[in-house]
Amino acid sequence: MCYKTSDTKTVKEKEQHYRVKIAEERFRSIFDKPRYHINGFAHPNMLIIPMERKDLLAPGVWGIVPEGKTAEDIKPYYKESVKYGSGLNAQSEKLFSHYLYREASMVRRCVIPVTGFFEPHHQKNKSFPYYISSGKNELLSLAGIYNVIDTYITFSILTQKASPLFEHIHNKKKRQPLILNEAGVEEWLNPDSSMEIIKKLIQQHYPEENLDYYTVSKDLYSTKMDTDFPNILDRVNYPELQESLF
Repeated sequence: MCYKTSDTKTVKEKEQHYRVKIAEERFRSIFDKPRYHINGFAHPNMLIIPMERKDLLAPGVWGIVPEGKTAEDIKPYYKESVKYGSGLNAQSEKLFSHYLYREASMVRRCVIPVTGFFEPHHQKNKSFPYYISSGKNELLSLAGIYNVIDTYITFSILTQKASPLFEHIHNKKKRQPLILNEAGVEEWLNPDSSMEIIKKLIQQHYPEENLDYYTVSKDLYSTKMDTDFPNILDRVNYPELQESLF
């Protein structure tokens, strides 16, 4: 699953990387501040690239909400659906069958730029948080889908069956976010991409050799402190975590 991410790039860096523009200039100062830990269950606003305007970076609320809802329904929906993950993730295997995903799958796909994300590793009834990034301080492009509720974009990050690396890191759920390479971003946002192309994309795994990963502080799990600070990305070694990933 993917419930926690980080985004330390400026809007300008995203604009240059994806060759897009911020939807409205007033958003620039809001999203220029580095965010080291973005907790999905707080339903934060994040910048996404929506398929309907793939030339723009637009604010979206993390947590997809079904069509037919109103803006006033968003918060109650998140509260009611928390046991199902509050719409933060969408299983790619159900992209064309689930009532909430199937229409969006062909007309409302999006890319969510992040610099990294966190996944739990379980050993002896304990959870150890891992941070996964490009290792080169580069952006990672997560695949998503979205719905527009009144004037609000609400989105979900797609997940897929874990690659061997993520099977070991996320060894309980054995899932991972769907990460797109540069060509994949183009195909994902292309309205002319066929269902066959999309099915192929959701079955591909991002090259493991292009990723960096290490354990970080368990402060990440704290509900009593603000964990959006630079040191949350620092490597922390756990003597009790003996087994190697390889």
